[in-house]
Amino acid sequence: MFDGYDSCSEDTSSSSSSEESEEEVAPLPSSLPIIKNNGQVYTYPDGKSGMATCEMCGMVGVRDAFYSKTKRFCSVSCSRSYSSNSKKASILARLQGKPPTKKAKVLQKQPLVAKLAAYAQYQATLQNQAKTKAAVSLESFSWGNYINSNSFIAAPVTCFKHAPMGTCWGDISENVRVEVPNTDCSLPTKVFWIAGIIKLAGYNALLRYEGFENDSGLDFWCNICGSDIHPVGWCAASGKPLVPPRTIQHKYTNWKAFLVKRLTGAKTLPPDFSQKVSESMQYPFKPCMRVEVVDKRHLCRTRVAVVESVIGGRLRLVYEESEDRTDDFWCHMHSPLIHHIGWSRSIGHRFKRSDITKKQDGHFDTPPHLFAKVKEVDQSGEWFKEGMKLEAIDPLNLSTICVATIRKVLADGFLMIGIDGSEAADGSDWFCYHATSPSIFPVGFCEINMIELTPPRGYTKLPFKWFDYLRETGSIAAPVKLFNKDVPNHGFRVGMKLEAVDLMEPRLICVATVTRIIHRLLRIHFDGWEEEYDQWVDCESPDLYPVGWCQLTGYQLQPPASQSSRESQSASSKQKKKAKSQQYKGHKKMTTLQLKEELLDGEDYNFLQGASDQESNGSANFYIKQEP
Repeated sequence: MFDGYDSCSEDTSSSSSSEESEEEVAPLPSSLPIIKNNGQVYTYPDGKSGMATCEMCGMVGVRDAFYSKTKRFCSVSCSRSYSSNSKKASILARLQGKPPTKKAKVLQKQPLVAKLAAYAQYQATLQNQAKTKAAVSLESFSWGNYINSNSFIAAPVTCFKHAPMGTCWGDISENVRVEVPNTDCSLPTKVFWIAGIIKLAGYNALLRYEGFENDSGLDFWCNICGSDIHPVGWCAASGKPLVPPRTIQHKYTNWKAFLVKRLTGAKTLPPDFSQKVSESMQYPFKPCMRVEVVDKRHLCRTRVAVVESVIGGRLRLVYEESEDRTDDFWCHMHSPLIHHIGWSRSIGHRFKRSDITKKQDGHFDTPPHLFAKVKEVDQSGEWFKEGMKLEAIDPLNLSTICVATIRKVLADGFLMIGIDGSEAADGSDWFCYHATSPSIFPVGFCEINMIELTPPRGYTKLPFKWFDYLRETGSIAAPVKLFNKDVPNHGFRVGMKLEAVDLMEPRLICVATVTRIIHRLLRIHFDGWEEEYDQWVDCESPDLYPVGWCQLTGYQLQPPASQSSRESQSASSKQKKKAKSQQYKGHKKMTTLQLKEELLDGEDYNFLQGASDQESNGSANFYIKQEP
């Protein structure tokens, strides 16, 4: 094992390479290999009325008809564009050495022409800076520095079963030894040395070279799944030299004896670790595959889209009718928003037929078995019925859980849900959730778990009481036993850092924090942004990733704002929350213009609902407060 050790004075020109085995590799064991002194490696088993102005497009309209809790935007589109532009502006400010500003100040209430001119100038500036400072804004953020300077902790890789190595991470932990490039060396060739893991943060590890003892002067962060990280013994097997760092070269005369003493009984990575990393980053979805995906402008229906690219299991989908291929949608391959061709027809879901009468050359339907499976349910017995009340995460404002109604029961356990008080007459703003979805809850869930429930728009009897509302509307609550009550041992803790998709702008992945945990429900806060942009997400959501995922897959990570900006935003958020505590928290999700477009659209199809045969399953209990 230590035959690869060479002193600094020896020639280190030898090298070798080995071809990857095509044989199937068994899953990683629960324990890591133990280093023995004989060189062998073995494994141990084991809302007020009035007018408002849109801060994005400048349109003036009735305040109650505006989108978002703060009534700052006229539509979902403006809210999303504003969110994206503000994050870009923050990054640009950091490039220019200016302190980042709050989202609310990125685009002030200005005439539309002035905003467009300012944005055009910003885009030109961004392009000019890209020529001289390519990727500076992204590279300037370091997870290691961020975690070290604030003593943060990160969610472990094992919390993310859909991420690379999520199911076979093993017990990689502190004190595990690895062989890494020696950067404290003046030799012209690439040499290695052994380092131990001091701290883990997702895929990232803080390493310290052997021999430095308690000296952290040359500690460094790296991605443990990187190509330059190897198990102890790799250098000997590959003919690579082990050379001690120049800073400590004088400490010992017999480095080989030092290594034998230090490493005997220590743990290292499995010998096939790099191969398992490579295998876990192979994805079945390929470009040119056709899928059915939710229409991002009209959530009540699906459209055909084509896979344009695949990055770390995330798909960039381009709607089939997009001639310039810019009308796209990002989601993970395991997202509940995508389905095989023909899914809408099979369950009775609305579908927008494409103008394209035949498949384009090279495009082909994605095999149905590649999509995420939903639990089978039995709809023949007691089941959800139209008109039943429940609580649901609003897909157009993911920071809120709202009073909702089942508007239509589809086949195979799927339901069309509408948010009370803000629905269009034709159902164009309904959205589809499966009966086992962790995003719908029984009546009383928010009250029991001390979560603020958003009442129907215009409802004046506050505070909201379910008992009174059900009696006033002549409605019944959906039976508690029909909801998904499974709560996995997910491993998340409040305060843990991770990388999370901004689901209102799903092409963005941001630095984020878990701020609340309610059973399997996580509240995700985007570092540096206001609390109104927080999102409720399921613990098994494929839109959450370990720290270091973006670096590993080559995806762009959106950095947080500065500490001073976060503090000012936090204070502002608390003041606004206190001032608005007795005001309506709901929102209007669709503008009049969008409704007209929906009504004029003659390409919507309602397929007949098919039959279903499934079985229900559930454990644990929801304890609902009963009122007289």
